[in-house]
Amino acid sequence: MNNIILNYLLKNFLKTIIIFILVFYCFGVILNLFEEIEFFKNIEVSILTPLMLTSIFIPSMLLKILPFIIFLSSMWFMLRIRNNRDLLTLKVFGYSNFKIFFILALVSFILGWLILIIATPITSSMSKYYEQTKSNYSRDIDHLVSFNKNGLWIKENLETRQRIISAKKPNGFELLEVTIFHLDRNSNLIEKIVAESADIKNNTWILENVKIFKPDKGILKEFNQENYNIESIYNFEKINSLFKNFDTMSFLDLIIDYKKLLNNGYNTTFLNQSLHTLLSLPFFLFLMTALAAILTLNTLKKSDNFKFIIIGLITSVIIFYFKDLSLALGQTDRIPLLLAVWAPVLSLGLFIFIGVLQINEK
Repeated sequence: MNNIILNYLLKNFLKTIIIFILVFYCFGVILNLFEEIEFFKNIEVSILTPLMLTSIFIPSMLLKILPFIIFLSSMWFMLRIRNNRDLLTLKVFGYSNFKIFFILALVSFILGWLILIIATPITSSMSKYYEQTKSNYSRDIDHLVSFNKNGLWIKENLETRQRIISAKKPNGFELLEVTIFHLDRNSNLIEKIVAESADIKNNTWILENVKIFKPDKGILKEFNQENYNIESIYNFEKINSLFKNFDTMSFLDLIIDYKKLLNNGYNTTFLNQSLHTLLSLPFFLFLMTALAAILTLNTLKKSDNFKFIIIGLITSVIIFYFKDLSLALGQTDRIPLLLAVWAPVLSLGLFIFIGVLQINEK
C-alpha cells in the first residue's frame, strides 16, 4: 500500500510540474514571438525563422524562473489533494504533513540536479545557436560585437567611415594584439592600425606600441608610434556587459572548463556568480516546494484556490525582488558576491525551518 501511495504522489506531482512548465512555455512563445517578428520585419525570412528562434530561446528563460514554476505547481498540487480529500486519506495511511512535504521537496531537489547535469548542456547549446543565428542576421546593423574562437570582433559605423576592430583576447582592462581597420563608405581601406595592447577602460582607447599602415599609390606605408588614441562608443564595462550571459554556459562547462573560460577572458567574478547561481538551484527548488507546503498543508478544510493563487504570485514577486536585490548588492561589492547568491536560500531556509515545525504539529 505504501508503494501505491508513494507512486500516486510522485506521478501526480511530476505531472503537475510538467503541465505548468508547458503552460509557461506557451506563454513565453507567444510573448517572445512578437519581439522576434519585430526584429525580422525588414529581413526576408519565413515565419518559421522567428518561430524556431523563439522555441529555442524560451527553455533558457524557463530555467531562470524554474523555482517559481515549481512553487506554483507545488501549491496547485497540494491544494488539489487537500480539496478532494486525498490529503485526509494520506493521513489515515500514516502520511504526516512533514512526510508529504519531505517527499515532494526531495523530488524537487533531485529534479534540480538532473536539470543541472542533463538539461543545462542542452539549453546552453540552444542559447549559443540562438545568439549565433541572430548575429548572422545582424551583420548589416551599424554596431556589432562578437566573441568567438578567433577573438573579439567589433564593428562601428562612424560619421565618415567604418571601423572594424579585432583583438586576440582581453586581459583585465586591456585588449591584446589589436588590429583596427578604418574603411570609407565604399569599403576601401583608409588605414590599418596594429597595436600590442589597448587600454579600453574608458571610451578613449589608449593603444601602445602602434604601427599605422596607410595606402599611398597602391603601397602601404608604415608609421610607428609609441602611443595612439582612438574614440570608441565601447569601453570595458560596455563590452563586458554584452557577454554577461551565462545562458550559453552549462553547469558542466563551468565545472570542467572553468580555467579555460578564465584564459579566454571571462571575468572571475562573473564565472563565480554563474556557477554558484546554478549550484543553488536544487536547494531553491527544495525550499520553494517546502514553502508551498507551509502555505497549503496547515488545514484539511477546503478553500478557494483563487486566494492561494494570489498569495502565491505575491510571494513569488517578493522572493524574486529579494533575490535580485541581493545580487545587486553583491555585484556592487556591498556584500560578498557568494553571500549575495546564497543569502536568499539561507533566509528562505530559516523561515521554512520554523514553518515546517508548525505544519508537522497539525
